[in-house]
Amino acid sequence: MPHLTSTGTELRAGGAEQVGVGVPGYAHPLLAPTEWAELNRPGTPLHWAVLNIDNGPGARPDPHCLEAAGRLRNARERALGDEGPLDAVRAAGGRLLGHLDLAFGSRPFKKLIADARSYLDWYQVGGFYLDRCPAGRPGLPAVRRLTSTLAALLDDHPGPSGGGRIVLGHGTHPYPGYAEAADQLVTFRGRWTDYRWSQVAEWTAAYRPSRFAHFVHGVPRTHLEEAMRIARWHGAGTIFFTDRHGTEGQTDPFAALPSYWDEFVSRIGPGISE
Repeated sequence: MPHLTSTGTELRAGGAEQVGVGVPGYAHPLLAPTEWAELNRPGTPLHWAVLNIDNGPGARPDPHCLEAAGRLRNARERALGDEGPLDAVRAAGGRLLGHLDLAFGSRPFKKLIADARSYLDWYQVGGFYLDRCPAGRPGLPAVRRLTSTLAALLDDHPGPSGGGRIVLGHGTHPYPGYAEAADQLVTFRGRWTDYRWSQVAEWTAAYRPSRFAHFVHGVPRTHLEEAMRIARWHGAGTIFFTDRHGTEGQTDPFAALPSYWDEFVSRIGPGISE
């Protein structure tokens, strides 16, 4: 099973971890070639990137997405074969995740599994990002059923080295039981003005930073270091910060590179640890 089940003291005893980048979903590779190319650059501390063609895998394989997926797999394989420290974070992650929209629990189980199979068959993804995941206790049994089935699919399907990864895209702190249903939880997704004054749920202290991700838009360059300090204080091991804000005609703020991408990546670096 690719998802984790250890908690508490076991997780705290794991030592230092490297912070990395998680990409919630760049635009289509045809529209965002620079963004996808940057993910393949040696030294980019990539944990994972989400592939979303049409709020899912689409009706048939997309040649541009096939090419982007292949390049990302090749970059990870090169990192895994490199004995140097440069791509240590990518070698530990670097996965392409298929986007599954749970619609807060309203999408049928069979449709989600069908989408997952398409992602595996067409794009050989290394895991799944469960967007709009329920966060309340009533939704937990259905999410557990889904993640267990996805874990079995990943185990049975030949794919990237190191096992699969399942990320729950809550965007807020969920009921604590969700921490045992997947590898990682997105516990913040939103505006910098909210993130600056946000509070972390006490139960998250029992887990390693690698179990949590934060995605923040509207972060000014002058506040980038402050945002990174907040992420460390709140125990997030995977982050994506951007100065895009999704208003005034802009699309999804996470669909393109921030203007300070190089600085963002360099501040994370291959050797920063928690």
